[in-house]
Amino acid sequence: QLQACGGGLVQAGGSLRLSCAASGRTFSNYCMGWFRQAPGKEREFVAAISSSGGSTNYAVSVKGRFTISRDNAKNTMYLQMNNLKPEDTAVYYCAASPFPSLVASSTLYNFWGQGTQVTVSS
Repeated sequence: QLQACGGGLVQAGGSLRLSCAASGRTFSNYCMGWFRQAPGKEREFVAAISSSGGSTNYAVSVKGRFTISRDNAKNTMYLQMNNLKPEDTAVYYCAASPFPSLVASSTLYNFWGQGTQVTVSS
C-alpha cells in the first residue's frame, strides 16, 4: 500500500528526491515518516510529517539538508535530500502511523513501503 521510489547512485554533495505513493487507502489522517537502514546497522528515524503537513521533525544528522513534505490530494509523501553524504547511504523506507501528530518511533508505524536504495559515493 506504500510504494517508495526515487533512490539511486549520486556523488557526495548531490541531491535526490524520494517519493512514497500510497494506494488502497487514504493516509491523510496519518503521520508519515521516512526511516533508513544501512548495512549492519539498525533502522533509524530520518524524518516525520504530521497528517496535515503543518509539523515536521528531523533526525539531527539530516536536519538542514533533508526536507519532508506531503500532498494529501495525491496521497503522496516526499523526501528532498540535498548535500548528500556517504553516510546517508542506506535503504530508505516510508511508513505511515495512525497517530496524526509527529511520531519518531518505528514501533508506532504499522504501514511500511518496500524500501528504495540510496547510495552516495565519495
